Amino acid sequence: MSNLLDVQLFISVFVTLFVIMDPPGTVPVFLALTAAMTPHQRVRAARQAILVAFGVILGFAFFGQQVLTYLHVTLPALQAAGGLLLLLIAMELLTGKLEDPSPVAGGAVNVAMVPLGTPLLAGPGAIVATMVYAQQADGTKQWVAVLLGLFAVHVCLYLSMRFAGVINRILGHSGTSLVSRIAGLLLAAIAVQLLADAVLMFARQV
Repeated sequence: MSNLLDVQLFISVFVTLFVIMDPPGTVPVFLALTAAMTPHQRVRAARQAILVAFGVILGFAFFGQQVLTYLHVTLPALQAAGGLLLLLIAMELLTGKLEDPSPVAGGAVNVAMVPLGTPLLAGPGAIVATMVYAQQADGTKQWVAVLLGLFAVHVCLYLSMRFAGVINRILGHSGTSLVSRIAGLLLAAIAVQLLADAVLMFARQV
């Protein structure tokens, strides 16, 4: 196994991305964003969100630095944009706008792609971490370790969202509504932290 895979790098990639992407922490936000969906729609949204997140991070792993350089976009700018988008979603969660069945049911695919797929799962932190590991990979063993670590984290993310419906049934409607407000507050804090970190990174570049 060690001849085909850099085990230490695999563990490092998996642990780092697991902490950043936080599969258990995605459950309340996922439940809040999919509160008006049927169980079948929720499973489909989880699958789509994982595919989007995996595709985005994989794309940045291979071509991220070239794309950002071509567009003259810095990592702090990418992080600030992600923070602003998450802040908008957090405000909707806090005010209960995302609990209206009509827009959610009609926009299940959009919810799965934005904000679930990106920037919630494939956020600036996960993208930057993956880009760093990809730049460090200088052989087949290292690339296999990075890709397997990335895949393993997304499997954990999918399982956490796939079985979020069980939690939803236990909580009931009022419990899910409470979780939505808490998720909105947590998401707002994450968004503000992203923006604050981006401002500090901008300041260091001046």
